[in-house]
Amino acid sequence: MSTEPMPDFPPHMKRFFDAELETFRTHLITMGETSIRQVREAIKALVDGDIALAKKVVAADDELDQLEIKIDEEAVRYMSLRAPIATELRMVIVGMKASHDLERVGDEAVSIAKRAVRLAAEPPLKPYVDIPRMTTMALEMLRDALDCFLHIDTEKAVAVIRRDEQVDQLNKQLYRELTSFMVENPGNISRAIELMFISKSIERIADHATNIAEEMIYLAKGKDVRHDDAVKKGVSNP
Repeated sequence: MSTEPMPDFPPHMKRFFDAELETFRTHLITMGETSIRQVREAIKALVDGDIALAKKVVAADDELDQLEIKIDEEAVRYMSLRAPIATELRMVIVGMKASHDLERVGDEAVSIAKRAVRLAAEPPLKPYVDIPRMTTMALEMLRDALDCFLHIDTEKAVAVIRRDEQVDQLNKQLYRELTSFMVENPGNISRAIELMFISKSIERIADHATNIAEEMIYLAKGKDVRHDDAVKKGVSNP
């Protein structure tokens, strides 16, 4: 294997590579904003019983799929052309992982929207309070995680990771409440199950936000905290 150093790129090529990386980042943020909008519209469709809006969410899923493909293609091209240094390589790898999480957020939005269509055909089992509250928390986590990518803010990333437990607890609380509805009246079972699945989708969205925040810490510090319970519980910082 050759030990010769990589040649320096001329200035115009460096500007090209910098522009490529910035385009990559921009597409990732666009994907994040799109996934957030999809989730918000899916929940609005649920609360308002808006079948047309729910179907719009389902139909728009291809937009996120195409953005994920574009981000992967840009990442592969960048790595092939640039032979990036460690920090650049981490950014590209983290971006690819984050785009996968964002695509999954879009999938959860589609799942919620489809269930919203079915629930719109019946009276609400209960006022929609907890689910919108959970959604607000999960989407704030997601937006903060994406902001960490722009500003390389590890403190905010850690805060995102630690907020995941709050969403988990709301999900468990809603499960218990919906289970009691099913026990009291078998006629409630189908609606309660649909709401359980929606609650679980929101909990997964918070998990995807947590994944992105964990990757941001890896981007900034080169440290993998995915299985570090001490960080998640606030016992230590990365």
